[in-house]
Amino acid sequence: MEISAERKVLKELRLIPGVGKATARDLYDLGFRSVAELKGRDPEDLYLRHCALKGMIVDRCMLYVFRCAVYFASHRQHHPDLLKWWNWKDTAAPLFHHNRR
Repeated sequence: MEISAERKVLKELRLIPGVGKATARDLYDLGFRSVAELKGRDPEDLYLRHCALKGMIVDRCMLYVFRCAVYFASHRQHHPDLLKWWNWKDTAAPLFHHNRR
């Protein structure tokens, strides 16, 4: 993939609330080339794959960002509170399953 195409993908991934340059790169490194590709994915699986790719246990905040990203990609309408990654902590995880359509 040429550099300009890669930049375009990284820019699109940054449309996800809570996803900045580093997290967009992480999603890119996991193989995602669009926000739509995150639709219906398992955030816990993404987190485990990310840890394996990094060769270490990554802070669980990344799991919360992945939960938020999958929610964002999987819904047309979004509850504002669910677009904040910190609302996807383990204590709030049932929201994810409840709000999947």
